[in-house]
Amino acid sequence: MATGVYEAKKKDGTRYYRANIHYRAKHISLGSFPTFEEANTVYIQAREMLDDADATLPEAFFHYAKIPFEKTVILLNFRDNGMYLGTPIYLQSQHFFVYYLSPEVELKFDNDDLFYYSGHKILQRGGHLYINDYGMQVSLLSRYGIKNYAVMGTDYEFVNGDSHDFRYENIRNINPYYGVSRLDENGRISYLTRIHINGNYQIGIYASETDAAIAYNKAVDLAKNAGIDRNYPTNYIAGLSASDYADIYTKIKVSKAYREYLKNVH
Repeated sequence: MATGVYEAKKKDGTRYYRANIHYRAKHISLGSFPTFEEANTVYIQAREMLDDADATLPEAFFHYAKIPFEKTVILLNFRDNGMYLGTPIYLQSQHFFVYYLSPEVELKFDNDDLFYYSGHKILQRGGHLYINDYGMQVSLLSRYGIKNYAVMGTDYEFVNGDSHDFRYENIRNINPYYGVSRLDENGRISYLTRIHINGNYQIGIYASETDAAIAYNKAVDLAKNAGIDRNYPTNYIAGLSASDYADIYTKIKVSKAYREYLKNVH
């Protein structure tokens, strides 16, 4: 058997071949393949790539196309930056890194997130990015306080226009609270609160985001008191004492139309 290629068998007796490479005192798996030829080709290309000082990303994806793209990133990052990571991350500088979702798609993150994403693989489904975290599918955007139903351009935006740039300075959370939308009418900012009960019901328009968020919480409480059995999330307002919250909650007004609607709920 050639160097770096090992024969193995599945439980049903089917043969397959594992490719591995030893580099910088570390034994690295390159993957499993149905034929010896495929495994051997991957091993040879990995060895050549590591020895090629001109091999860089993303060009290496095409010059060494037989290597699984994730392994290409992992190997070159290990070679260039001295860090072996289990996910396709390449350290670009002391400030940020690139996570290769595919050979064509690069996601940028602050180095503060390096530990997290080196242990959590990013997945994509239906255009949405998520992570499996403790057995749960967690939206990538939720790490920035962006709600699952949020709409790009309305509830949040990428400051530089690059939707693949997830560095914190590039993500602006316009509407961080449930049921609250920011209104901008000729430079005059206000906040619209709505709740969804067989359609969207307007609760009111408020001068501050905090008032709008508390108005939503009050609308949720009124719905529950009226017998609407839904698991509505509520807003947590950081930096507001319990007494201040209670004062605003008591004084905040909810639309008459909404109250009248609740009277007729059965």
